Amino acid sequence: MQHEITYSRPLLDGNGNIAEPGFARSLLPVYSRSSIKASPLRIKEWDYYLVNNGEFALALTIDDNGYMGLDSISLLDFRTGLNITTSPMSLMPLGKIGLPETSVKGDTRHSGKGFEIIFENPGNGRRRLIARMEKFGPEGGIDADVVLSDEPKESMVICTPFEKQGHFYFNQKINCMRASGTVRYGGRDYVFSPDVSFAVLDWGRGVWTYHNTWYWGSASYHINGVPFGWNIGYGFGDTSAATENMLFYDGKAHKLSNVKFNIPGGEKDFMSPWTFTSDDGRFEMDFVPVMDRASCTDLKLIKSDQHQVFGRFSGKAVLDDGTVLEISDFPGFAEKVENKW
Repeated sequence: MQHEITYSRPLLDGNGNIAEPGFARSLLPVYSRSSIKASPLRIKEWDYYLVNNGEFALALTIDDNGYMGLDSISLLDFRTGLNITTSPMSLMPLGKIGLPETSVKGDTRHSGKGFEIIFENPGNGRRRLIARMEKFGPEGGIDADVVLSDEPKESMVICTPFEKQGHFYFNQKINCMRASGTVRYGGRDYVFSPDVSFAVLDWGRGVWTYHNTWYWGSASYHINGVPFGWNIGYGFGDTSAATENMLFYDGKAHKLSNVKFNIPGGEKDFMSPWTFTSDDGRFEMDFVPVMDRASCTDLKLIKSDQHQVFGRFSGKAVLDDGTVLEISDFPGFAEKVENKW
């Protein structure tokens, strides 16, 4: 049984724990950084946007992890194999970056030597992503300006506790926003057209336990012109109240039960075909990878081993009313990430 949160209330109780574990279809739980009982060193707040049209993609991150900050720009070209990620770090931001306490409205911005990233969100259903970095890759700087529109009314919101007191995972995924704009790098323009370009926002706040491995998959595109996508994932916290698995079709959310990532080679052969299976039979997919955006930092006490694999999905997805959607060569990604931090 998946517990749905249907009214607005504070996210955390007086002890800094999730007051009502479960899922919602909009940002009903109210997050307040001042209600957290853990050390500021342990608080993690992030905004991550991915814009993808199946041929190339842009990913932008502003991340305040308490003891360290991370700003990141990725440009991926699936046609040529271009795969560049540059991620400046900052020491001890401790909340000073000032990420908003809601995803509904509020700008997010951070800058450093030779770069700036800005997420403008005036609250009118349109968002603007701006990123500039002088020393991005071997061909010089990057300049991106992308506008997101047609934000759906429903999204995936998850309130997940950990067994450890005062620890929690609060996350919203907004899929299927249309994207238009241009990324300039290496003398080339990568132009996102809103008829085939879609974005997802991964908006998260929380206090995590030290060692975690999570699985996340996301896709946003269209079927015969109708926006369609999904969020799937597990491995993070106590999901007994609800999973974060959800389909999105024409602005409406359709809740799924459990979805399993079947990664070949003992979950190490990331570029061979994967499969995805579900306990309710509503999400059955084959996945053909085209690019592994991999990175690994291992300092023993601090470790991040990431494999974000982009590719094409084919299979079926079943909406709440039983409608079966046949999926073929649908662009998206799936990832496995292990963190110690």
